Amino acid sequence: MENTQHNGRQRATAVEQPAAGHGAAAAPPDPARRQQTATERRRRELLEAADRVVLRDGPDASMNAIAAEAGITKPILYRHFGDKGGLYRALAVRHTDALLDGLRAALDSPVPRRDRVEATLDTYLAAIETRPQVYRFLMHPAEEKPDEKPGADKDSGFDVGRHSAPLLRRLGEELAQVIGERLDLGPGGEELARVWGHGIVGMMHAAGDWWLRERPCSRAQLVQHLADLLWGRLAAAGDRLGGPGF
Repeated sequence: MENTQHNGRQRATAVEQPAAGHGAAAAPPDPARRQQTATERRRRELLEAADRVVLRDGPDASMNAIAAEAGITKPILYRHFGDKGGLYRALAVRHTDALLDGLRAALDSPVPRRDRVEATLDTYLAAIETRPQVYRFLMHPAEEKPDEKPGADKDSGFDVGRHSAPLLRRLGEELAQVIGERLDLGPGGEELARVWGHGIVGMMHAAGDWWLRERPCSRAQLVQHLADLLWGRLAAAGDRLGGPGF
């Protein structure tokens, strides 16, 4: 009788305390993780608001205008990004990541090398042509207006050149890595790949900046001219054995 009662109590306990994963309530989300997710979502929303202002105002985009677009006060914007330099860096990463994705896709297209070179050049030029205001915000400082007092606002004196140089260096290093992984450049190949990577990015930036201002020819013509300039040792270099090819 005692054994029967004891076994019954054991069964009741088993029913009252189901095994984990079988009907047990899920643990509540970690509050710290919830807060991080909310902060990341809010930061993304603020960057999207900044993008809208930059598309409208270009290099004249101000923290005041971005805060108004986002429906917040400027101190809240500073809390997320620190100052205009912090906001600039966040936008630069956002747009550079998208540009690099496009450049990698062009470099990986299953076409002859010359066509890939042209597609890569065209991807860069198309990006700055499609969103010229974003390009100007990232690469050119806003001119100070005659009625503005220098130093009157944290926006004043923003040195775009100081912030844009790392963006170009990142593009150069990324391209150098692609070249080094794909081409057999012989002894000193790593150094040569970095020279070529930064040289090509510098050429694209300088030529693209000039072309965007003056439009002396079509984008297709500029791509052809730049590809002709590159088509020397790059055409003669062999692919790395077992590499993805260039």
